Amino acid sequence: MKYYRIEFTINADGIVTEKVIATGPNCTAVTEGIEAAIGEVQSQEFLPQYNQPDIESTGSEELWNQM
Repeated sequence: MKYYRIEFTINADGIVTEKVIATGPNCTAVTEGIEAAIGEVQSQEFLPQYNQPDIESTGSEELWNQM
């Protein structure tokens, strides 16, 4: 089973930053349900690890959601 590390930061202004530690494009599928529950995604920033093959090591994806 593959595990993903997901970090959430909630700023005082209510903006939620989500960071998925993974490689490859599967990181977006992992967080679809969470994003639907939190609200509209305001922007996405894909780091270079997004374009790497999906492996068990680390990479990142950051998403900003407005609550």
